[in-house]
Amino acid sequence: MRINTATRVALASTLAAAAAFIGTTAHAEPAAGSTGSAARLAAAGAAVQSADVAGTAWAVDQDSGALVVTADSTVPDAALARIRQQAGPGADAIRIERTAGVLRPYLGGGDAIYAPNWRCSLGFNVRKGNTAYFLTAGHCTEGKPPYYTNSGHTTSIGPTTGTSFPGNDYGIVQYTNGSLPHPSEVNLYNGRTQRITAAGNASVGQAVQRSGSTTGVHGGKVTGLNATVNYGNGKVVRGLIKTNVCAEPGDSGGALFAGSTALGLTSGGSGNCSSGGTTFFQPVGPALKAYGVTIG
Repeated sequence: MRINTATRVALASTLAAAAAFIGTTAHAEPAAGSTGSAARLAAAGAAVQSADVAGTAWAVDQDSGALVVTADSTVPDAALARIRQQAGPGADAIRIERTAGVLRPYLGGGDAIYAPNWRCSLGFNVRKGNTAYFLTAGHCTEGKPPYYTNSGHTTSIGPTTGTSFPGNDYGIVQYTNGSLPHPSEVNLYNGRTQRITAAGNASVGQAVQRSGSTTGVHGGKVTGLNATVNYGNGKVVRGLIKTNVCAEPGDSGGALFAGSTALGLTSGGSGNCSSGGTTFFQPVGPALKAYGVTIG
Protein backbone atom coordinates (compact mmCIF):
# COMPACT_ATOMS: atom_id res chain seq x y z
CA MET A 1 0.00 0.00 0.00
CA ARG A 2 1.35 3.42 -0.87
CA ILE A 3 0.59 5.80 1.96
CA ASN A 4 1.06 9.15 0.35
CA THR A 5 -1.57 11.70 1.24
CA ALA A 6 -3.79 13.61 3.56
CA THR A 7 -4.74 12.30 6.96
CA ARG A 8 -8.06 11.39 8.34
CA VAL A 9 -8.72 12.39 11.90
CA ALA A 10 -10.01 10.89 14.92
CA LEU A 11 -13.42 10.03 16.18
CA ALA A 12 -14.07 13.38 17.79
CA SER A 13 -16.07 14.28 20.85
CA THR A 14 -18.61 17.07 20.81
CA LEU A 15 -16.98 20.45 21.07
CA ALA A 16 -17.80 23.06 23.70
CA ALA A 17 -15.84 25.78 25.65
CA ALA A 18 -12.52 27.54 26.10
CA ALA A 19 -10.77 30.16 24.06
CA ALA A 20 -7.38 31.51 23.24
CA PHE A 21 -5.40 34.64 22.83
CA ILE A 22 -5.17 36.34 19.48
CA GLY A 23 -2.09 36.16 17.27
CA THR A 24 -1.80 39.17 14.97
CA THR A 25 -0.71 38.88 11.37
CA ALA A 26 2.53 40.38 10.19
CA HIS A 27 1.80 43.73 8.61
CA ALA A 28 2.46 47.40 9.24
CA GLU A 29 0.90 48.64 12.44
CA PRO A 30 -1.87 51.21 11.91
CA ALA A 31 -1.71 54.58 13.59
CA ALA A 32 -2.33 54.58 17.33
CA GLY A 33 -6.01 54.79 18.16
CA SER A 34 -7.20 53.45 14.79
CA THR A 35 -9.51 50.44 14.58
CA GLY A 36 -6.65 48.11 13.70
CA SER A 37 -3.97 49.31 16.14
CA ALA A 38 -2.01 46.56 17.81
CA ALA A 39 -3.23 47.52 21.27
CA ARG A 40 -6.88 47.56 20.27
CA LEU A 41 -6.59 44.25 18.44
CA ALA A 42 -4.87 42.66 21.42
CA ALA A 43 -7.64 43.93 23.70
CA ALA A 44 -10.29 42.64 21.30
CA GLY A 45 -8.63 39.23 21.24
CA ALA A 46 -8.53 39.15 25.01
CA ALA A 47 -12.22 40.01 25.08
CA VAL A 48 -13.08 37.12 22.77
CA GLN A 49 -11.02 34.85 25.00
CA SER A 50 -12.82 36.06 28.12
CA ALA A 51 -16.25 35.63 26.52
CA ASP A 52 -15.38 31.93 25.94
CA VAL A 53 -17.88 31.13 23.20
CA ALA A 54 -17.53 27.67 21.65
CA GLY A 55 -18.05 27.59 17.88
CA THR A 56 -16.07 30.76 17.21
CA ALA A 57 -12.81 31.47 15.44
CA TRP A 58 -10.94 34.75 15.15
CA ALA A 59 -8.12 36.31 13.18
CA VAL A 60 -6.93 39.75 12.13
CA ASP A 61 -8.03 40.84 8.66
CA GLN A 62 -5.04 42.51 7.03
CA ASP A 63 -7.07 44.63 4.64
CA SER A 64 -9.49 46.20 7.12
CA GLY A 65 -7.34 46.00 10.26
CA ALA A 66 -10.29 44.47 12.15
CA LEU A 67 -10.48 41.38 14.31
CA VAL A 68 -12.88 39.13 12.41
CA VAL A 69 -14.81 36.74 14.65
CA THR A 70 -16.43 33.87 12.72
CA ALA A 71 -19.39 32.28 14.50
CA ASP A 72 -20.93 28.97 13.47
CA SER A 73 -24.60 28.03 13.46
CA THR A 74 -24.58 26.89 17.10
CA VAL A 75 -23.65 30.30 18.48
CA PRO A 76 -26.71 32.25 19.71
CA ASP A 77 -27.01 35.99 19.19
CA ALA A 78 -26.80 36.45 22.95
CA ALA A 79 -23.32 34.94 22.96
CA LEU A 80 -22.20 37.34 20.23
CA ALA A 81 -23.61 40.19 22.29
CA ARG A 82 -21.56 38.90 25.21
CA ILE A 83 -18.41 39.16 23.11
CA ARG A 84 -19.16 42.78 22.25
CA GLN A 85 -20.06 43.57 25.85
CA GLN A 86 -16.81 42.01 27.03
CA ALA A 87 -14.89 44.18 24.55
CA GLY A 88 -16.46 47.36 25.90
CA PRO A 89 -15.16 50.50 24.15
CA GLY A 90 -12.97 48.28 21.95
CA ALA A 91 -15.96 46.52 20.37
CA ASP A 92 -15.60 48.61 17.23
CA ALA A 93 -12.38 46.73 16.48
CA ILE A 94 -14.41 43.53 16.11
CA ARG A 95 -16.30 42.42 13.01
CA ILE A 96 -18.57 39.40 13.46
CA GLU A 97 -19.38 37.06 10.58
CA ARG A 98 -21.64 34.02 10.46
CA THR A 99 -20.68 30.74 8.79
CA ALA A 100 -22.95 27.82 7.95
CA GLY A 101 -22.51 24.51 9.73
CA VAL A 102 -20.54 23.78 12.87
CA LEU A 103 -16.86 24.42 13.50
CA ARG A 104 -15.33 21.04 14.33
CA PRO A 105 -12.26 18.94 13.69
CA TYR A 106 -12.86 17.03 10.47
CA LEU A 107 -12.80 13.23 10.35
CA GLY A 108 -11.08 11.40 7.50
CA GLY A 109 -8.47 12.01 4.84
CA GLY A 110 -6.41 10.48 2.02
CA ASP A 111 -5.04 6.94 2.12
CA ALA A 112 -6.79 5.51 5.13
CA ILE A 113 -4.87 4.65 8.27
CA TYR A 114 -6.49 3.07 11.28
CA ALA A 115 -6.01 3.47 15.00
CA PRO A 116 -7.67 0.88 17.26
CA ASN A 117 -10.73 3.07 17.81
CA TRP A 118 -10.86 5.45 14.85
CA ARG A 119 -9.86 5.95 11.24
CA CYS A 120 -7.51 8.67 10.02
CA SER A 121 -5.33 9.36 6.99
CA LEU A 122 -1.84 10.54 6.29
CA GLY A 123 -0.68 14.10 5.70
CA PHE A 124 2.99 14.33 4.72
CA ASN A 125 5.74 11.73 4.82
CA VAL A 126 8.82 12.97 6.66
CA ARG A 127 12.10 11.58 7.94
CA LYS A 128 14.80 12.05 10.52
CA GLY A 129 18.04 10.53 9.32
CA ASN A 130 17.17 7.05 8.10
CA THR A 131 13.94 6.83 10.11
CA ALA A 132 10.65 7.45 8.29
CA TYR A 133 7.52 9.02 9.79
CA PHE A 134 4.33 10.74 8.69
CA LEU A 135 2.62 13.84 10.03
CA THR A 136 -1.09 14.04 10.73
CA ALA A 137 -3.46 16.15 12.80
CA GLY A 138 -2.90 16.14 16.57
CA HIS A 139 -6.49 15.25 17.36
CA CYS A 140 -5.76 12.07 15.38
CA THR A 141 -2.81 11.11 17.57
CA GLU A 142 -4.30 11.85 21.01
CA GLY A 143 -3.39 9.02 23.36
CA LYS A 144 -0.53 7.96 21.03
CA PRO A 145 -2.30 5.02 19.35
CA PRO A 146 -0.61 2.56 17.00
CA TYR A 147 -1.61 2.77 13.34
CA TYR A 148 -2.53 0.15 10.73
CA THR A 149 -3.19 0.15 7.00
CA ASN A 150 -6.54 -1.64 7.29
CA SER A 151 -9.67 -1.67 9.40
CA GLY A 152 -8.94 -5.20 10.60
CA HIS A 153 -5.69 -3.94 12.16
CA THR A 154 -3.70 -6.81 10.63
CA THR A 155 -1.01 -4.78 8.84
CA SER A 156 0.90 -2.50 11.18
CA ILE A 157 2.35 0.85 10.14
CA GLY A 158 3.85 1.81 13.49
CA PRO A 159 3.32 3.75 16.71
CA THR A 160 2.46 7.37 17.35
CA THR A 161 5.64 8.90 18.73
CA GLY A 162 4.48 12.49 19.30
CA THR A 163 1.25 14.44 19.63
CA SER A 164 0.24 18.05 20.33
CA PHE A 165 -3.43 18.95 20.68
CA PRO A 166 -5.05 21.26 21.69
CA GLY A 167 -2.97 24.43 21.43
CA ASN A 168 -1.42 22.96 18.29
CA ASP A 169 -2.94 20.34 16.02
CA TYR A 170 -0.16 18.03 14.83
CA GLY A 171 1.16 14.56 15.55
CA ILE A 172 3.72 12.13 14.18
CA VAL A 173 3.69 8.37 13.53
CA GLN A 174 6.78 6.23 12.87
CA TYR A 175 7.00 3.66 10.10
CA THR A 176 8.23 0.43 11.69
CA ASN A 177 6.90 -1.85 8.93
CA GLY A 178 9.74 -1.86 6.42
CA SER A 179 7.56 -3.32 3.66
CA LEU A 180 5.49 -0.14 3.32
CA PRO A 181 6.65 2.43 0.76
CA HIS A 182 6.38 6.06 1.85
CA PRO A 183 7.01 8.43 -1.07
CA SER A 184 6.83 12.18 -0.52
CA GLU A 185 3.64 12.68 -2.50
CA VAL A 186 0.07 13.92 -2.22
CA ASN A 187 -2.78 12.07 -3.90
CA LEU A 188 -4.52 14.18 -6.56
CA TYR A 189 -7.40 11.68 -6.94
CA ASN A 190 -7.17 11.61 -10.75
CA GLY A 191 -4.68 8.80 -11.09
CA ARG A 192 -1.84 11.22 -10.46
CA THR A 193 0.20 12.40 -7.50
CA GLN A 194 1.95 15.64 -6.62
CA ARG A 195 5.56 15.32 -5.54
CA ILE A 196 6.28 17.26 -2.33
CA THR A 197 9.86 18.49 -2.10
CA ALA A 198 9.85 21.24 0.53
CA ALA A 199 7.88 22.96 3.28
CA GLY A 200 6.94 26.64 3.29
CA ASN A 201 4.85 29.31 4.97
CA ALA A 202 1.41 30.28 3.68
CA SER A 203 0.66 33.89 2.73
CA VAL A 204 -2.64 35.75 2.53
CA GLY A 205 -4.06 35.56 -0.99
CA GLN A 206 -1.98 32.52 -1.92
CA ALA A 207 -3.63 29.89 -4.14
CA VAL A 208 -3.61 26.50 -2.40
CA GLN A 209 -4.99 22.98 -2.67
CA ARG A 210 -6.16 20.48 -0.07
CA SER A 211 -6.32 16.71 -0.41
CA GLY A 212 -8.58 14.45 1.61
CA SER A 213 -10.27 11.08 1.24
CA THR A 214 -13.83 12.33 1.65
CA THR A 215 -13.83 15.04 -0.98
CA GLY A 216 -10.57 14.53 -2.91
CA VAL A 217 -8.69 17.64 -4.01
CA HIS A 218 -10.15 21.13 -3.75
CA GLY A 219 -8.56 24.53 -4.17
CA GLY A 220 -8.99 28.07 -2.93
CA LYS A 221 -7.05 30.86 -1.28
CA VAL A 222 -5.51 31.67 2.07
CA THR A 223 -7.69 34.34 3.72
CA GLY A 224 -5.93 34.78 7.06
CA LEU A 225 -3.02 33.76 9.26
CA ASN A 226 -2.57 33.18 13.01
CA ALA A 227 -6.24 32.32 13.46
CA THR A 228 -7.55 30.87 16.71
CA VAL A 229 -10.40 28.33 16.72
CA ASN A 230 -12.48 27.39 19.75
CA TYR A 231 -13.77 23.89 18.94
CA GLY A 232 -15.20 23.60 22.46
CA ASN A 233 -14.56 21.31 25.42
CA GLY A 234 -11.21 23.00 25.89
CA LYS A 235 -10.19 22.19 22.32
CA VAL A 236 -8.69 25.54 21.35
CA VAL A 237 -6.07 25.69 18.60
CA ARG A 238 -3.93 28.74 17.80
CA GLY A 239 -1.78 29.94 14.94
CA LEU A 240 -3.88 28.39 12.18
CA ILE A 241 -4.08 29.17 8.47
CA LYS A 242 -7.58 30.33 7.48
CA THR A 243 -8.81 29.50 3.96
CA ASN A 244 -11.91 29.43 1.79
CA VAL A 245 -11.08 25.90 0.64
CA CYS A 246 -13.98 23.54 1.28
CA ALA A 247 -13.66 20.38 3.36
CA GLU A 248 -15.91 17.85 5.04
CA PRO A 249 -15.75 15.27 7.81
CA GLY A 250 -13.16 12.75 6.73
CA ASP A 251 -10.75 15.40 5.39
CA SER A 252 -9.11 16.30 8.70
CA GLY A 253 -5.34 16.01 8.87
CA GLY A 254 -5.15 16.18 5.09
CA ALA A 255 -2.38 17.95 3.22
CA LEU A 256 -2.54 21.66 2.39
CA PHE A 257 -0.04 22.41 -0.35
CA ALA A 258 0.91 24.76 -3.18
CA GLY A 259 2.58 22.91 -6.02
CA SER A 260 5.43 20.89 -4.54
CA THR A 261 5.46 22.84 -1.26
CA ALA A 262 3.85 21.50 1.92
CA LEU A 263 1.98 24.18 3.88
CA GLY A 264 -0.27 22.61 6.49
CA LEU A 265 -2.49 19.88 7.91
CA THR A 266 -6.29 20.12 7.91
CA SER A 267 -7.49 20.98 11.40
CA GLY A 268 -11.23 21.65 10.99
CA GLY A 269 -13.84 24.14 9.94
CA SER A 270 -17.44 24.45 8.79
CA GLY A 271 -19.44 24.03 5.62
CA ASN A 272 -19.10 21.43 2.87
CA CYS A 273 -17.96 21.04 -0.72
CA SER A 274 -21.45 21.64 -2.11
CA SER A 275 -22.04 25.08 -0.60
CA GLY A 276 -18.47 25.98 0.42
CA GLY A 277 -17.16 26.93 3.82
CA THR A 278 -14.18 27.94 5.91
CA THR A 279 -11.36 25.53 6.72
CA PHE A 280 -8.44 25.99 9.09
CA PHE A 281 -5.03 24.34 8.79
CA GLN A 282 -2.20 23.69 11.21
CA PRO A 283 0.98 25.11 9.62
CA VAL A 284 3.43 22.30 8.88
CA GLY A 285 6.53 24.25 9.95
CA PRO A 286 5.97 24.01 13.73
CA ALA A 287 5.47 20.23 13.44
CA LEU A 288 8.69 19.78 11.46
CA LYS A 289 10.57 21.85 14.02
CA ALA A 290 9.02 20.14 17.05
CA TYR A 291 9.99 16.66 15.85
CA GLY A 292 13.22 17.54 14.08
CA VAL A 293 12.08 16.00 10.81
CA THR A 294 12.21 17.06 7.16
CA ILE A 295 9.93 16.50 4.16
CA GLY A 296 10.90 13.38 2.23
